Amino acid sequence: MNSMASLASQICSDISSIFSKPTHPHPPPLDLLLTELTTTSAQNGRVFLYGVGREGLMLKALCMRLAHLGLSAHFVFDMTTPPVAANDLLIASAGPGGFSTVDAICNVARSHGGRVLLLTAQPETGSCVKHASVICYVPAQTMADDADEGGAVKSRPVLPMGSLYEGALFVLFEMVVYKLGEALGESPEAVRSRHTNLE
Repeated sequence: MNSMASLASQICSDISSIFSKPTHPHPPPLDLLLTELTTTSAQNGRVFLYGVGREGLMLKALCMRLAHLGLSAHFVFDMTTPPVAANDLLIASAGPGGFSTVDAICNVARSHGGRVLLLTAQPETGSCVKHASVICYVPAQTMADDADEGGAVKSRPVLPMGSLYEGALFVLFEMVVYKLGEALGESPEAVRSRHTNLE
């Protein structure tokens, strides 16, 4: 049991350490996400979310919570996703800096007047950066920097490849939901009332 608690503590500590790292010249990710989401809500805009792989799973979880908070939130490629337009916000993630699908989705959103918030751990070098209206820098290890120049993994980390980044996204999004609910004046009862009953 102690080894399980110790491993859990190490994982939580690794994720927690991400939020004490400097993000300058980019604003702190929590502040940036809150500003963008409250502005979008105030303008009656919709929020679109997109990511691939495990990053996509974290964004799907955020999408669900934004809907519970009363925002019009949609995960890209869902059957009922409406068209993006002005006043809308796309939140996309490319931890290692770029994915061809994320590049394409961000480009389409911008070309239709949407605002693009890009979550990334590679704010200077990623291919997706050029499509972003604003960059949300999450300074965590991803697959882009988990190996040396020869391609060998530096060591056997507890959180391999992009797990540290993905774990940081989950924690960041929980902070966002907590603070956003406060900012929007959403009571726990109101949030709970929007949860599906088709289960």
